[in-house]
Amino acid sequence: MGIRSRGKSIARVVAAACGLALVVASAACGGTNSGSGDEPVTFMLDWTPNTNHVGIYAAESLGYYKDAGINVNILPTAQAGAETSVENGVADIGFTTLSNVAAFNAQGASLRYVFDLTQKPVARWCSLASRTGIQTPKDFDGKTFVSFGSAEQTAVIRQMIKSAGGSGNFQTATAGTNTFQTLSSGKGDFGGFYVTWENVESKLNGPALNCFVASDWGVPGNPDQLGFAVNSSWLNNTKNQKKLQSFITATIKGYDYALSHPDTAADLLVKQAKEANLDATLAKTSMEDIVKGGYWTGKENGTSLSGKLNVQESQDYLNFQQSAGTYTDASGNKIDKAPQASELSTNSYVDTAASNAHAQQ
Repeated sequence: MGIRSRGKSIARVVAAACGLALVVASAACGGTNSGSGDEPVTFMLDWTPNTNHVGIYAAESLGYYKDAGINVNILPTAQAGAETSVENGVADIGFTTLSNVAAFNAQGASLRYVFDLTQKPVARWCSLASRTGIQTPKDFDGKTFVSFGSAEQTAVIRQMIKSAGGSGNFQTATAGTNTFQTLSSGKGDFGGFYVTWENVESKLNGPALNCFVASDWGVPGNPDQLGFAVNSSWLNNTKNQKKLQSFITATIKGYDYALSHPDTAADLLVKQAKEANLDATLAKTSMEDIVKGGYWTGKENGTSLSGKLNVQESQDYLNFQQSAGTYTDASGNKIDKAPQASELSTNSYVDTAASNAHAQQ
């Protein structure tokens, strides 16, 4: 995997096109359907199925979607990405990041972020541990960054290097399907990884990594807000609002189950996402790390998902990216004002899901 970005596909959103990376998602063939239900809902993944998506597969497998009266079809990501697919009506809901929503909307899309999974940063910027000359991000200076091509990632890395005392100058190399292999081949010096997936894989199978967290090195806010987005025009329909509410309520229940039963949920993910050929040990260890680290709940060993976007942390990061000149309009011109997290997102569906859960207790 490795941290992936939509940087090169954003420009296609108005004409028509995937946040952090695994094996090519287009290799995942066919969708997964939750069975009979009253209302159809299509959900598009952002990448190959992994533990970020475990709550969706748990909700499907345990019948939570069926109980909610919806028929969920889980789609592998299109080559163009979940954002464009949602914008064009190919999917009702897509897995994405808040910053991707900001970037796409700056270029004319109309996406709305409606659920936030990660409450703590999950991205790690790493070199192979065998590269003993790299001790802090300052040592990334003059090195080659393995990247999918993204102004957002460039801004993050440059800030980390400068915060560590470096100049912020580095080269980039295009990542292959496996960032581990690209680094091991010597074609690059450092890259982006998920602490809850590749870092786990590294500990299980090697090679060992030496990693840094952006927020520890001068990058404000939480840059790793992963969650769900819909098309704002789709959301204007009352029927779709009800479907989205049912989906989010059932999905949160699925993630809560996964947090309370991490091993079982990992098995469900491996079984339901057969096309991904996931390693059961990797999936289970990943879930253990997610629970222990509180990446989704904000507290260690938490078992109740928040799902809410921290608007202030979001805005701090969006302001940082705006200052770096990351966001541009459809013509490639820098926009005048930072995207506003409060306008890009809503917590109302998560709040209603929580209210419904408390009422049923």
